[in-house]
Amino acid sequence: MAVAESASPLLRINAVTKRFGGFVAVNNVSVDIRPGERFGLIGPNGSGKTTLINCISGAFRTEAGTVMFRGDDISRLPAHMRTRRGIARSFQIPRPFRSMTVAENLLVALDFTSLHGFASAVQRRDIVMSILMRTGLALKADVPTGNLSQVELRKMELARAMATHPKLLISDEAMAGLAGSEVDEVLDLLMKLASEDITIIMIEHIMQAVMRFSERVMCLDAGKIIAIGTPAEVMANKRVQEAYLGT
Repeated sequence: MAVAESASPLLRINAVTKRFGGFVAVNNVSVDIRPGERFGLIGPNGSGKTTLINCISGAFRTEAGTVMFRGDDISRLPAHMRTRRGIARSFQIPRPFRSMTVAENLLVALDFTSLHGFASAVQRRDIVMSILMRTGLALKADVPTGNLSQVELRKMELARAMATHPKLLISDEAMAGLAGSEVDEVLDLLMKLASEDITIIMIEHIMQAVMRFSERVMCLDAGKIIAIGTPAEVMANKRVQEAYLGT
C-alpha cells in the first residue's frame, strides 16, 4: 500500500542512543515510520538492529533520545504498557507455552492486553479463531504447540502478536532458517497483515524477502544509520555493500 508522504509518523525515533557500559550499541538514530508503512531493517550481526527494536518495544531504556508513538512520548513506559498502546513484536526464536494449544497461547496474549477483558468465553474464542483464520492456522487451533512445524511456529508467533491488536508489528527474523517455500508463506502472511493497515517493521537477513516486502529499508552498521531509502537505493549503496554484503 502506498503511503502518503504527508502522513504524520506513527513512530518517531529521535536521536536514540543505547549504551552497554562503554559500548554504544545504538548511536544517535533518528527515523520516522509512517502509518501503514512496510519498513525493512537490515544490517550485519552486531549492527544494533535488535537493540533498536528493544528500545522501541520497551525491553531496553535509552540513555538519550525519545521514542514517540502516535504522538505520545513512550520513552519511559515499560514494555507491557507499550504493548497495550499498540506495539507488538514477534521473536526470531518462538517461545510458546508448550503445555498449551495454539488457541490457548493466543488467549493469553488476548487477555494480557485487556482489550477484550469483558468479552465472554465464546466471544474470546471467536476473536482467536478469526486471527488463526487470517494467519492460516485455524485447523491447528486445538493442537499443542509442541506438535507444530517450524513454519507453523513462526506463524503462531505472528498470530500471538496479532492477538494484542497492534498498530505497529515488529517482525524479528520470522523467516530465519526456513526453506524457500516456507519463506514465501511467512512473507505472504506479512504482506496480508500489512494490507490490513498494520504498520510493520521487518528485521530480516534474507535479502529477497526484504526487497519484496519493504517500501523503505534502513541499514545499520555499528549502531549508526548508513543508508535509508527504497530497497533498490539501499542495495546499490556502496557502504551497505561493504558493511552488509561484504563486497
